[in-house]
Amino acid sequence: MIPGNWTESAARALAAVEHDSRVPGPRELLWALVDQESRASEILASGGLDASTLAECLPRVDEESEPTTPGLDLVLQEAIRLSGLAGRVAEAGTEHLLWGLAQADETIGRVLADHDLQPESLAPMIEAAAGIETAPLETDEHLDPMPVPDTGTDTFRVMDASANRAREGLRVVEDIARFVLDDSHLTGLLKQLRHDLATALKPLDGGRFVAARDTTSDVGTTVTTEQEHQRGSLRDVLEANLGRVQESLRTLEELAKLKTTGPDTPSPASHFERARYDLYTLHKALATTLEAKRRLDGHHLYLLAGESSCQGGIGPAVRGAVAGGVGVVQLREKTLEDAALLDLARRVRRWTRDGGSLFVMNDRPDLAVLADADGVHVGQQELDVRSVRRIVGPNRLVGVSTHSIQQARQAVLDGADYLGVGPVFPSQTKSFDSYAGLEFVRAVAQEITLPWYAIGGISAENLAEVAEAGATRVAVGAAICAADDPEATARELCQELTRDPA
Repeated sequence: MIPGNWTESAARALAAVEHDSRVPGPRELLWALVDQESRASEILASGGLDASTLAECLPRVDEESEPTTPGLDLVLQEAIRLSGLAGRVAEAGTEHLLWGLAQADETIGRVLADHDLQPESLAPMIEAAAGIETAPLETDEHLDPMPVPDTGTDTFRVMDASANRAREGLRVVEDIARFVLDDSHLTGLLKQLRHDLATALKPLDGGRFVAARDTTSDVGTTVTTEQEHQRGSLRDVLEANLGRVQESLRTLEELAKLKTTGPDTPSPASHFERARYDLYTLHKALATTLEAKRRLDGHHLYLLAGESSCQGGIGPAVRGAVAGGVGVVQLREKTLEDAALLDLARRVRRWTRDGGSLFVMNDRPDLAVLADADGVHVGQQELDVRSVRRIVGPNRLVGVSTHSIQQARQAVLDGADYLGVGPVFPSQTKSFDSYAGLEFVRAVAQEITLPWYAIGGISAENLAEVAEAGATRVAVGAAICAADDPEATARELCQELTRDPA
């Protein structure tokens, strides 16, 4: 316990707690105050808390009970503090100990409050018990402080700075999407977000932002860090500006909750909140696009292979295709039992790793993990991207089949690493009710730069049409698996895909 100057009755109560308790705690001290005649016991009795009543609320801690949590230091500090405020610097009494218990122990404070002995009502009782009046003396002179008008200038100054940061950061991010990624889809969404921000700011501004601006006396203009003036990569530029926008939107959202608009104007705080959540989604899509482009750079040809679809056996087909330049191999096999499929997946994993290609499992994120695949591919009727991520984690690729521009846009926002775009033509390995065709390829080529592979019936005979529609990556099955020489066929397709159109 902390030392202090105590009245005789307070010292007896503290000594009793030290002597009788294995682990002295607030409840033991409360019972020590009740057991002796003191100012504290009188105050408790005035609230109807005698020994029998207290026993129902806070039973004594006997030798068989678990010791209560130690916490007397804070109680004693509060008692000494109140004693000093009351003018009794030399001594603190039992009434001050009771105050400390009410302030420092939540359970005891709740019981006391239930009997109208909360701290605000205890204070005058303690004063009366101590015979000391701590209320301020009334005088004949009344000084009315000068009111400080709340013009909202500082609030508008913060809003102005935050709005500027948000607009500037959004412009940097939009320029990266537009000029670096050439991504019409994400650029359009970012542009819409800028317009939504301007709409939300309009009822708050009305010329007040500029009027409140005071750049010359802004202390923040001289507070900088070395990291502010350095960016290691384009990804760093993107992350820094996305962070600036998100933080600024949060500031605007919080300040917009203040009534800074007219009485009949709804608060725009919800608009800033919505913009912040939308930006989180765009942040993910932009970051995923940059990373996926890096990981799939140079991987223009994608093979879909299965034991039953490769006429010379899946082993020779995959090894030959990888040697011929196939960058990604997907194991698509619907007929095998799980154990046999996992065994085959592990073999394909070994062949692709030896050849420097990526390996993707079709539809089975669980087996993708067990086989140590680089990713998994799912269709529109299979698991969604979020569910797949929960199984395979953040580092494996997740591809999604898309059959319309709406599905392609959504897959980008869902966080897919690449898209399958098709079916373009009738396929020898999979039947479809309808075909998205070359028009879908053109639509995706115009909007989306997340890596995507045109798929469905593509072969050396029609590859030029697909490339002319805008595809730079294609996925094939029978074109290689049914070929007499998978390696030569793969090499021919790769050369056609990477040929300079000039």
